[in-house]
Amino acid sequence: MTTNLKNFFCTAFASLFLCSLSFAQNHSQFTVILDAGHGGKDPGNSYHGFVEKEIALKTTLKVGEILEKEKGIKVIYTRTSDVFIELSKRPKIANKANANLFISVHCNSVKNFTPSGTETFVMGLSRSDMNLEVAKNENSVILLENNYKETYQGFNPKKPESLIGLTMMQEENLNNSINLATKIQNNFTHNLDRNTRGVKQQPLWVLDAAYMPGVLIELGFLSNFEEGKFLNSDEGQYKMALQIANAIKSYKKDYLGEEGVRSTPTEVKEKPVHPIETSEKLKTDSSKKDSIYKIQLFAGTQKIELDSKSFKGLKNISTTFSNNMYRYMYGETTNKEEAKKLKSEAQKTGFSGAYIVLIKDGKASPVKDIDKF
Repeated sequence: MTTNLKNFFCTAFASLFLCSLSFAQNHSQFTVILDAGHGGKDPGNSYHGFVEKEIALKTTLKVGEILEKEKGIKVIYTRTSDVFIELSKRPKIANKANANLFISVHCNSVKNFTPSGTETFVMGLSRSDMNLEVAKNENSVILLENNYKETYQGFNPKKPESLIGLTMMQEENLNNSINLATKIQNNFTHNLDRNTRGVKQQPLWVLDAAYMPGVLIELGFLSNFEEGKFLNSDEGQYKMALQIANAIKSYKKDYLGEEGVRSTPTEVKEKPVHPIETSEKLKTDSSKKDSIYKIQLFAGTQKIELDSKSFKGLKNISTTFSNNMYRYMYGETTNKEEAKKLKSEAQKTGFSGAYIVLIKDGKASPVKDIDKF
């Protein structure tokens, strides 16, 4: 990671903290940012005459039309016509509005015309090759922008090491993002009988730079003719939009309640807002007076055996499961210096995005600066 990029992340963390304070103090209105992917000179993907930027925009506008009829919801669009919006400006619109949610709408494609199905991404890290390709494709719009090297300070959407650098900035919002993504996917599957590819974590710039929970929705594969035909139709767009809007309304109800008053974190109905829920083993261990440190290696929706080669020979692997997401951790210690060594071991083994988590009082949280704990 370049020095400029490191400086960028330090500044971003500080900004995220300050913005979080402001965000927590102002929830008189529930604001949703709807981001239609691509646009203008960036058409996204095109197959069989189906164009991503057009489908994304039409579907997004339909989501907005439904939400605008709801009391207490304010909708802001990043674009309402076929214009090119720089990727860096999209989350800035959300941050300036002090929004509650950021929703980005896209369509998928692959060279093989067979794959189909919806999938919803949240900010995070997965080592799935398929997911990495999605990250590269959705981030690649950066290369169309003027002065992109200066704007993104060394970030290259084609390089995995740049993608890994994004993984921690939204850890605080991860659980809320997963909750919303799960609602969206469940609606697609149960109400529309669409094939689901699940909720996935991936380092996507447009989610990373937003200071609130956010998701990137892949409506389906335009490379699959039947699915593309459905998504290109007015009926298909409305059906998909309705399920997205219903998920957002359900999320709002969970977090603001019937009267629109924000609940405290302990009052959230379905899921706690803490980014990582722990297994019974972790809860038992954390009952000790000493805090426990572990190293989170990665997270994903696929269950992996703890003796799998995926862990590159590392031993003492543990896992937790919550919100349809498995989180895999390495080692266990009550000593800060030992935690640093475990993190270094994990990174040298090949888990460049590994970071320390603190387990205390039955809860686990990411540690950005272990010397402060």
